[in-house]
Amino acid sequence: MKPKILWLQGVTCNGNSHSFFNLPNFQSFYDRFEWLYHPILPSKLSLDEIFSAKPDILVLEGGLKDGWQKGQNELVSLFVALASRAKRVVSVGSCAVYGGIFREYDGSISGVLFQGEQKSRWYETLQAKTINIPGCPAHPEWIAFGLTASKFHLDSYRRPKELFAYTVHSGCSRNEYFEWKVDARHFGTKEGCLYYKQGCQAPYTHGSCNKILWNETNSKTRAGTPCFGCTEPEFPKKELFKTKTYMGIPATMPLGVPKRAYLTLTGVAKSFHIERLTQRLIDES
Repeated sequence: MKPKILWLQGVTCNGNSHSFFNLPNFQSFYDRFEWLYHPILPSKLSLDEIFSAKPDILVLEGGLKDGWQKGQNELVSLFVALASRAKRVVSVGSCAVYGGIFREYDGSISGVLFQGEQKSRWYETLQAKTINIPGCPAHPEWIAFGLTASKFHLDSYRRPKELFAYTVHSGCSRNEYFEWKVDARHFGTKEGCLYYKQGCQAPYTHGSCNKILWNETNSKTRAGTPCFGCTEPEFPKKELFKTKTYMGIPATMPLGVPKRAYLTLTGVAKSFHIERLTQRLIDES
C-alpha cells in the first residue's frame, strides 16, 4: 500500500513546491505515493474535503497564522487536526520551520516547532513526529529525503543530520581562497572567497548545498553569489551582502572556530602571497 501524503500550504510563496518539481525523475517519485491533496498536483481530495483526512505524511509548506483561511477552514485548526492523525509531519522550507521571511513582516507567523529561534506552542505535542527541512526554498533532494527516509538523526532544530550536519562552507569550490584570504571583489566571478566582501553566510549555515548540487549542477557560491544562510532561524539577516567586522576581524567566528585560533591562522595566511590565486581561472582574452 502506498503511503498517503497530504501537502498543506500556509503563508507561502509556493517556492518549495516548485523546487520539489525539479527533483530528478520526479514522476517516478510521485508514483510512489498516494496524494490525498496537493494544491498543484493531481490529487484525490479537494481543499474543502481534507479536514477529516488521515495522511501518513503531512507536509506543511509555509508559515502558520491564526485566522488565515484555507478554503472553508481556518489554517491553524486545519493543520492541528491533520497533524494529530498523521504519522509524520514534514515542515518544508524555512517559513514552515521558523516562520521565515513572512515572520519579518508579521511577527505572529510561526513555523511548526519554532518561531525564529524560540519553540512554538506546538513544540511539545508535535516535536516527536516532526522533521524539519529548511531552505528558501528547500532543495528538492532534501524534501525527497524527508518524505522517504525511514530513520533520521536530528539536530536541536529537528533537521536531519544526514543533510544539515555540514556547513554550506563544506564542499565549497572557493575554500582555497577562504584559507588564503583572497577575496572576490565582484559577484558572478569564479575566483575569490565571498565571505569578507560579499557577506557569504556559508561558514555559519547548516546545509549540503555544495555537496548535493542544485539541478545536479550548481550552487550559489559556485555561481558567484554568497550563501544567504536560508536554513537558519536568523534568516533573513539585515545587510545581506556584508560581513560585519571590527577592524577587519569578523564580528562572529565561523561555527566551532575559536577566535584566537582564527586570528592566528588568518595572520599567517595573509602574510603569504599566492600568485596563482590572484589570477583568473579562465583566460577570456
